Amino acid sequence: MAKVLYEKDGRIGRITLNRPEVMNAIDDDLPGELAQAVAEADHDSEVHVMVLSGAGKAFCAGYDLAHYAQDPDNKITQDMPWDPMQDFQFMWANTQNFMSLFRAMKPVICKVHGFAVAGGSDIALCADLTIMGETAQIGYMPTRVWGCPTTAMWVHRLGPEKAKRMLFTGDKISGLEAAEMGLVLKSVPDDRLDEEVEALAARMASVPINQLAMQKMVINAAVEEQITRTQRLATVFDGITRHSPEGLNFKARSEAVGWKQAVRERDMGTFDWTLNRPINPES
Repeated sequence: MAKVLYEKDGRIGRITLNRPEVMNAIDDDLPGELAQAVAEADHDSEVHVMVLSGAGKAFCAGYDLAHYAQDPDNKITQDMPWDPMQDFQFMWANTQNFMSLFRAMKPVICKVHGFAVAGGSDIALCADLTIMGETAQIGYMPTRVWGCPTTAMWVHRLGPEKAKRMLFTGDKISGLEAAEMGLVLKSVPDDRLDEEVEALAARMASVPINQLAMQKMVINAAVEEQITRTQRLATVFDGITRHSPEGLNFKARSEAVGWKQAVRERDMGTFDWTLNRPINPES
């Protein structure tokens, strides 16, 4: 079964992340299938705009930690000594697949319901315009341990101080707060999300493709060199986070107690990853 669906609906190309049983978590195949769907829409002379969404209960819950963190046979965390360029090659390919949304000639609207967290936020923030349901959640929790957002879109969209507020804490925020902060274009009541996205897509689809492409190209030209430079650093650092002492402890903890408990301890701040033990609140 395809992990990313694509269909043409008049002047709109509809791209849907399609692993609903795991809230569209990212595995080895999804990034490449996403880029292929973007390329198909971009090369279709009848498609003016793309709408990206997720099947099921969420847009995307990030990387599939049952596969990448809990499974002892998965080698995204390498045996020591590790090869940082091998790690970079894998994550850079994923990052560029996500960035196909940004680099496509035609504009992309991302519709976020449920969650767009961790690697899922990377995907959502690479779109040209992101609209969230008010109760949807977005954040990059692995900045607490075992991750650095490789697309580096947080600082691009928010500026330094607000990006630091998000990435120093790993907090999730609602669509309402994300819109107020300027992270996404807007948030709307959950029951109006489809209507809002469809209205914007229809309005944009009435513009000639060449006009849309030229406006996107000019705006992207103002920021893309800075984004690419920052992404290279972030992708190297992402590999380091998985091979630091704390990152190795998170991987071992995920294998020992399961990724859900390890993530809960990470997000609640109840585990000391440097000392590799639960935090004693009385100490």
